[in-house]
Order: sequence, then C-alpha cells, then structure tokens
Amino acid sequence: MTFPSGTRPYLMPLAADDPLPFGPSVAGWGFAAADSPEGATEAPAPSRTRVDSDGLEERIAAFPVASGQYERLRAAGKAVLWLRRTPSGVSGTDRARLSDPTPRPALERFDFAKRNLVVLCPAVDSFEPSGDGTRVVVRDEDKLLVLPADREVKDDDDPDRVTVDLDRIRHQIDRPAEWHQMYDEAARLMRDHFWRPDMGGLDWDRVVARYRPLVSRLASYDDFVDLLWEVNGELGTSHAYVIPPEDPGDTDKQIGLLGADLQRDSDGTWRIERILPGESSDPRARSPLRAAGIAVSPGDAILAVAGRDVPTDLGPAALLAGAAERIVELTVRPADGRPARRVAVVPLADEEPLRYQNWVAGRRSYVDEHGEGRLGYLHIPDMMAAGWAQLHRDLERATQREGLVVDVRYNRGGHTSQLVIERLSRRVQAYQLVRHRSPETYPEQAPRGPVVFLANQWSGSDGDIVSAMAKVLGVGPVIGVRTWGGVVGIDGRFTLVDGTSVTQPRYATWIRGLDSRWRITGSIPTSRSS
Repeated sequence: MTFPSGTRPYLMPLAADDPLPFGPSVAGWGFAAADSPEGATEAPAPSRTRVDSDGLEERIAAFPVASGQYERLRAAGKAVLWLRRTPSGVSGTDRARLSDPTPRPALERFDFAKRNLVVLCPAVDSFEPSGDGTRVVVRDEDKLLVLPADREVKDDDDPDRVTVDLDRIRHQIDRPAEWHQMYDEAARLMRDHFWRPDMGGLDWDRVVARYRPLVSRLASYDDFVDLLWEVNGELGTSHAYVIPPEDPGDTDKQIGLLGADLQRDSDGTWRIERILPGESSDPRARSPLRAAGIAVSPGDAILAVAGRDVPTDLGPAALLAGAAERIVELTVRPADGRPARRVAVVPLADEEPLRYQNWVAGRRSYVDEHGEGRLGYLHIPDMMAAGWAQLHRDLERATQREGLVVDVRYNRGGHTSQLVIERLSRRVQAYQLVRHRSPETYPEQAPRGPVVFLANQWSGSDGDIVSAMAKVLGVGPVIGVRTWGGVVGIDGRFTLVDGTSVTQPRYATWIRGLDSRWRITGSIPTSRSS
C-alpha cells in the first residue's frame, strides 16, 4: 500500500504529427519510418522545432517498460539512458544480510529503433553520456569507466571498456579562497530562500558584511563551520543548519559491540551483567550474545577474544577493535562452573537500535503496570520512515486497550505528522464479530478510548507540530514539558563546494489555536538591524 514503484519514463511529442518512436506506424517498425519514402529507419533532422500546444498533454506516452524507481533520464543518440533502482526500505529486512549495502541502481538503455531495453551496467553510482551518444562515462564506486552506450560490456578485457587512471589526477585547493566563496554562497542561499523575503526585519546584507572580515582569520574548517553557525544565529529561528560532510573514519578499526552490559570483578575478571533483549521486528535490534548457538548467560565470564586474554584494566572492548560485523571467537566460562567454551559471534557496529528498543520495552512495561493493563503505549522517535515503522510495531496491540499513551519525547521531527494525527484521530464506528476471534474495530487500529500525548523539550520540528495538532484537533491533551518550538522547516536541497550542507528555513507553519486565532510557530521575529 506504499506505491514503492510509482514512476516510469514518459515521452511527449511536441508537434501533433510527430509519431511515437515506440508507437504504431503504417510503415511498421522503425523510427518515424512513415516520414521516409525509402522506408529508412531514421528521419531527417528538422530545421526548426514546432510545438503544438493543443492536446500537448494528451500526447504524453509512457515508455513500454514496467513502472519502478527511475532517475536521470538522458538522451544518447537514438536511445535514452536512465537509472533504475530496486525498492529498498529503511528497516533493512529486504536485504539478504543486514550488513549488505543498499542496492545500487542499474544503468539501462532503451533503443528507439530496436524497441528493446538493455541493461548496460547492473550496478552503478552515476553516469553521463557523451555528446554524440556513442559512449557513456560510469562511476562504479572508486572506479571511473568509459563504456559503449549501446551494449553491455561483461569482459574486463573488452577493448571498448576503458578504465580511467584516477591516480594521475593532481589537484590543489586554496582553502582560504574556498572559504570566502562558500561564505558568500551560504549567505546568498539564505537570502534567496528564507521563508520571509524581509528576513524577519533583519538587515541581512549588513549582518553578512559584519562577519565577513572573520573569514580571512579562519585557521581551520571547524572555524568556518562555527562562523556560519554564528551568522545563521542572527536570524533567531530554527532549522538553519550547517552540516559538515560525513566522515566515516577508519571503519577497519570500528569497535565491535556485544549488545550487553559488562562488569569487572575485584579479581579483574570481566563478566556479563546483562544481555539486552532484542526486538524481532527490527533486525538491527539484536544482541550477538542471544544468537543461535551462543548460549551464554548473565554471570558468565569472557576470558579471551580471538585467542587473546582479556586485559583486566580495559576489558573485551580493547580486543574488539575492527571486529564490527565480523566473526569473532570468544572464550566464555559459564557461571555454573562448567568448563570454558569457545563461541563465534558477530559483534554489532551500532547498539543504538538495540538499546532504543530496550528503552521502549521498559516504558511500555511501566505503562502496562501502572495502568493496570488498561493502557496501551506508543513511542514515536521521529516523523520519518523509521518513526512510522516504529509506530506500527505497537499500534495493533496498543489500540486494543481502553486508553492510549502516545510518547513523542525526543521526537527528532520529519514530515509524517499528518499521517500520525490521521491515524490516531480514528474513532471506533463499528465492530466486526468473527467466530473464534476477538472482536475487531472498524476502522482498524482505532483507539478505543482516551488518547494522551507525552512531550518534552526535545520534541522538535514535526514533533512540535504533532503535539499542537493533537490539542487543536481534539485528539487528546499534551502533558510533560514545553516542546522545542522549531517548525520553520527545510528540504535540504543545497550543499557548498566541499560538500558542506546548509539549510534555509523555508516552510513556516501557522496553526489555528483553540481560540481560532492563527499563530506562527517556531520563529522569533526581530526588528533589529546589526
């Protein structure tokens, strides 16, 4: 029900008598064959382009390919090239192994004359055709290839396959000059895209000019980022971010995590104090020590990692560097006195999903206990795909209770608050009775009683909006701590020359309150000039 493959390439003839290159023709197959008295497969190039606006949209025709996820449509002679992606969800359950990368798109070619589809490369990162359409430049991870644009090259020794030697490239960057350009570019982007043309009454040109002399005094990239934050701070609004390019660091030395809490005895022995329980619906929330064949328990001692004795001062973590998502041998001595045994585990690169699900389980248990089994509990960590998935992990079970606690504390925002409010605004209109099953509500997963929202100061952006709308629409009261109040949203369209992302608050939200008055949220209007 999510329409994951909802696009396809289309073609629109500009002139009313232009035939479709893949449509019917009185002359049979061939590119505009009816226009050629000799029955040639190519039409002469027109001297001018004619556009017949009448009926233009009705001449749009889909390419004869299955719908999917298509990107970067490019012309290449008498053919077109595009990228086609395999749909992939955020939870990772569609991949063979959780550690597998997200599938890369395939480069495809549709030939007008042959009316066929050819896969040129099964997996690429990006591409660009040559001007004459005969060749295509492909970026394949760290490699840059030049390939023919009309066929797949499977053999690395094919003379038509050219690998560009990137090792010969040399370049120099004048960092101070780059920072000056980036500073001015960031200022222009903010000027042109801020949600108010008058910049909230702030003399933006004067602000930018006042800070500009500092660019010449910068000593590092971190100084530049700090400077942009200061300049953006003059706007007194939210979502004016400066985000450096992600540095993955040395992944070969990433610490492997065991999904457990360890403790050190007085004699220096490191024992398992607690193994975090996993969440079966989230493949990322798993503890390596609960995997099949491991059979270790709290109280067991970890004596060695990969055959090396665990250091008494540093513990197992010192020996798990570079072990993330790789098979590692542990020597474990059971607490019940049985002999030590060796087990093979795959440590995690990130424990956050596991510890988060454990936190949610604890809150759910608390509500269940103190609500005497009558209240359901939902936590929504963000208003994006991951938060939408988390909502549905518990929605069926939670809405079967007499009341519902919706926890939006620490909600990082996003764009799905409309869906969340729509879902939680449902009211039971009927019941469907089925023999041998419990009564089912109509509509499904509708709250059966009161709904209360729980917020705190880290409920932000769309997490602010969902709290406000819960009150305005009468879904339920909001309790807790006043939320962040930042809802002038962004879309993340722009990056500077070195990959630094800069955002411009563009989407202001006006909410009609319970008193029917409209109010702007998430911005601090200013009349001062700097």
